[in-house]
Amino acid sequence: MTRTITPRLRTLVLLFLAVTGALLAGAGPASAHAALTGSDPAQGVVVKKAPEQVSLTFSEQVSMNDDSLHVLDPAGKKVDVGKPSNISGTTYAVQLKSGLKDGTYTVTYQVVSADSHPVSGAYTFSVGAPSQTTVSVSGRTANDSAVGWLYGFGRYMSYAGYIVLVGGAAFVLACWQRGSGVRAVQRVVVGGWLTLTAATLWLLLLRGSYTSSGKIGAVFDLDLLGQVLQTKTGAALVSRLLLLAAAALFIAVLFGAYDKREDEEKRDLTFGLAIGGTVVAAGLAASWAMAEHASTGLQPGIAMPVDVVHLLAVATWLGGLTALLVALYRAPAETPVETAAVRRFSRLAMGSVAVLVATGVYQSWRQLGSWSAFTDTRYGQLLLVKIGLVTLLVGIAVVSRRWTARLADTAPASREGKQSETAEAQAEAETEAEVKAEVQAEVKERVTAPASAPDTQRATQLARQRAAQDSARRKRLRDADPNRFGLRRSVLAEAGVAVVLLAVTTVLTQTEPGRTEQEAKAAASSSSASSSSSSGALTLDMPFDTGGQDGKGVVRLDLDPARVGGNEMHVYVQRPNGRAFDVPEVKVAFTLEAKKIGPLPVTPDHIATGHWAATGVQIPMAGEWKIAVTVRTSDIDQVTVYKNAQIG
Repeated sequence: MTRTITPRLRTLVLLFLAVTGALLAGAGPASAHAALTGSDPAQGVVVKKAPEQVSLTFSEQVSMNDDSLHVLDPAGKKVDVGKPSNISGTTYAVQLKSGLKDGTYTVTYQVVSADSHPVSGAYTFSVGAPSQTTVSVSGRTANDSAVGWLYGFGRYMSYAGYIVLVGGAAFVLACWQRGSGVRAVQRVVVGGWLTLTAATLWLLLLRGSYTSSGKIGAVFDLDLLGQVLQTKTGAALVSRLLLLAAAALFIAVLFGAYDKREDEEKRDLTFGLAIGGTVVAAGLAASWAMAEHASTGLQPGIAMPVDVVHLLAVATWLGGLTALLVALYRAPAETPVETAAVRRFSRLAMGSVAVLVATGVYQSWRQLGSWSAFTDTRYGQLLLVKIGLVTLLVGIAVVSRRWTARLADTAPASREGKQSETAEAQAEAETEAEVKAEVQAEVKERVTAPASAPDTQRATQLARQRAAQDSARRKRLRDADPNRFGLRRSVLAEAGVAVVLLAVTTVLTQTEPGRTEQEAKAAASSSSASSSSSSGALTLDMPFDTGGQDGKGVVRLDLDPARVGGNEMHVYVQRPNGRAFDVPEVKVAFTLEAKKIGPLPVTPDHIATGHWAATGVQIPMAGEWKIAVTVRTSDIDQVTVYKNAQIG
């Protein structure tokens, strides 16, 4: 009874862990895209006096160029001057022309987040009173352009090439060393190398246009290409190409000198190839980890190695599955895939799934944000689709393991009938050899002797028929075992689901994660609340990021009645999800730079969790005051955020 229950329990535990890991992990290579979390002037606000600058605050640091931030008047003309600059932390600003007229102004931005993805958008604010505007910014999003789709396709092919290259080589070295001489398996691994190389060059050419205008014509702009090579992503792509050169040498040895050696001589070379191949594979995986999401945010020193291990595990599992599928369908009858090789891969795949679960749990803690993000964000909805695919994939893998077990169980019976099968096969081989000898003799006779064209054609046709019969005989031998046939079908189903799963994962890497999207929504709602507040009081919302663990949030400052003389001030500190944030210290200072007054410090009292207040806050003169709020989230992590506001 125990022997019957234990495998079932093991299967259920494996399925639970795999689905849980997928649930928590999200996409392998996906993390926080930058999102606009605040702006000054805020979206939709109407200000009495034209601002001197427009500032944008993002959820993380971004890269900007001269055309990243523009402000357009109602007629569509630029009113910004100079280059965008980083004024503090994750806040960037551009100066405006003086003497702006009343009307609605449009702010457009196109930046590159720290995880290498372009982020663009636009919003409006008004001076004096709203007006009609002729500005259209629908074409500024590179992700929705043809270049964006082509770049996404290149990312998909690069992942697919890496998986097939690494997983196929691992399958040969760890599971089926005889496969190094099978032409079909060789084509799979070499095809993976060619795909990854071509996709890397493809991405390098498209990168400049993808992060800027999104136009096809910009793909061949050498100036843009030069700028890309100076970025972190460009350096990673070039490094990937150099590592692919080393991978080519590895492939040449694997399918050349390694294949020609006897089984006893392969042992030492197998160890050397395994070490060298692991180093190259890890380096290729690092070209993603060091340039994208893992290199920024919380604990990058841990996140990057975890991301590398995650990619290696994915490649070992899905790439090895691809090699096994090809071997089951295309390996010649003389060198079929042994049952022992299939069982070795089954154990290797289980280990890979365990690694995926472990790395996925860490990635979830670092990226996911909240459970509500599963249903409230597009990222979460796509992730639910991925969870279903992973569940289906693991379920099919369980079926494949059962077919593998049946192959192992039927092995003793196969040995008992080995003598009769060998005699039959030997007789068939002798008959085939005799037929081939007759065909060759006939062809030789007709070639050496004077013969007419119809005789030569008949001999050639006869040879083709014999070759077709030989191919059909090999196929019958390969399909004779019903257990092997069932295994082929289940592995084919696994590979089909894996293709769809990889497509969903690629889309996830280009989708704003739930954590960032919820932060942006919280900031937008806070901005809307402040813009709709009564004119007798002042409400300011300022996102902050101290840079430490759990260091992001939004601070709201209420000043009532916001006039010269005594005022009552309340400061509310919230997490990105809107909950109260209990920070150890908050300080406020007021500065009227035009009159060189201040800073006037105010130390509010701690009232409740996330709530600070002060009474009798004196504002000596009306004007545009610069309000600085310092938030400390730990003993060493603090940041000061600024905002200008008209008081009095």
